[in-house]
Amino acid sequence: MDRRALYVRLPNEAAEKLDRAAFELRVAKQDIVADLVQNHLAHVAGTRRVVVESLDDSLTVGHHSFTPIEELEVMTVDEAAELLRIEPDQLAKLVESGDVPGRKLGDEWRFTRTALLNWLGNNDEEA
Repeated sequence: MDRRALYVRLPNEAAEKLDRAAFELRVAKQDIVADLVQNHLAHVAGTRRVVVESLDDSLTVGHHSFTPIEELEVMTVDEAAELLRIEPDQLAKLVESGDVPGRKLGDEWRFTRTALLNWLGNNDEEA
């Protein structure tokens, strides 16, 4: 594999985590960084996942899986509630009463990000 030099300055805490991970995993830091870049930045959209695990259970560097909400145009009740920063039950009541734009597909509600943000930013409905 061809390699190119990359010089970066990391915050001390991040550099220490990288040093510890390289030591625990017995892997070169450049390989850890290359894997993180390849796995974390390979997707333009969709689910992104970064996993770093040690050979034993003495070190947990981290594990997180997510789909950025700003990339979701059609959302479920849970996703839309997260966007609006309210409880899903509260959103369900608002959409059932017609206060929030949504569409029922079968037994489940769906929302578009654009419609929710337009509704949220609409000052004409304030009383």
